[in-house]
Amino acid sequence: MNSTEFQDKTKRLGLHVIRFVEILPQNYTSRVIVNQILRCALSVGANYRAVCRAKSDKDFINKMKIVEEECDETIYWLEIIEESGLAKIEVVTPLKREAKEILAMIIASINTMSKNLKSKKSEI
Repeated sequence: MNSTEFQDKTKRLGLHVIRFVEILPQNYTSRVIVNQILRCALSVGANYRAVCRAKSDKDFINKMKIVEEECDETIYWLEIIEESGLAKIEVVTPLKREAKEILAMIIASINTMSKNLKSKKSEI
C-alpha cells in the first residue's frame, strides 16, 4: 500500500467514526466519549498526512509514533463504548478491526524504518 492509499485508509477511519458516533445515545457520558474518540480518530489521518511530509527518517519515525498513539487511543475508546454497552458489539467490531489493521500497519512501518535507519548508521 502506498502513502496515498494509506492516507485514504486513515481518512476513512475518521469518517466511519463520525458516522458511528451519531448512533450513540445523547447523554453526558456519550458526549464526553464522543469528544475523545472523534479527536483521536480524526487525528490518525491528520497526523499521517504530516508523516508524508517528514523531513528525515527520524522525523518520519517520530511522526508515525504520534499516529500510533492516536490509533491506539481510538481502539481504547471503541473498547470503552463496547464494554459499557453504549453500542452493540456488532456495530463496534468492524471499527475496531479497521483501527487494529491500521495500527498493525503503522507499527510495521515504524519497525521497518527503524531497521533501515540502523543499517544506514552501521554502513557509516
